[in-house]
Amino acid sequence: MTPELFVLVLAGLLQGVQFALMAIPANRDLGPGYTMSARDREPSRELSPLAGRMKRAFDNHFEALILFAPIAIVISLTGQSTVWTTSFAWLYLAARVLYIPAYAAGWRPWRSFIWMAGFFATMALYVAALI
Repeated sequence: MTPELFVLVLAGLLQGVQFALMAIPANRDLGPGYTMSARDREPSRELSPLAGRMKRAFDNHFEALILFAPIAIVISLTGQSTVWTTSFAWLYLAARVLYIPAYAAGWRPWRSFIWMAGFFATMALYVAALI
């Protein structure tokens, strides 16, 4: 397994961790009556600020992961794994890990800088695949 695919697997596990970090407070906030329902209506209660942030961080990682996954696979399948691509893959994962507490704690402007680091790392992988 290439380092890029290894990081992709870890990023998938991180998404699972983020699901728990979001689901536990969301279930507590919304109650089992809503969370176990078909959700045909809007909840009668709102998410707490922390649960809302964890939901947005969770959703944001899906958006980031959908960009990272294909290029990690392309780099691996085409034999283009290098020290640079490995470094960019790890930078992506480090940024995604740091993004969780940054979003939860409302670190401004650091949350945006952390997000940009992960996005830059992903785009650098796309450029590396073309060179």
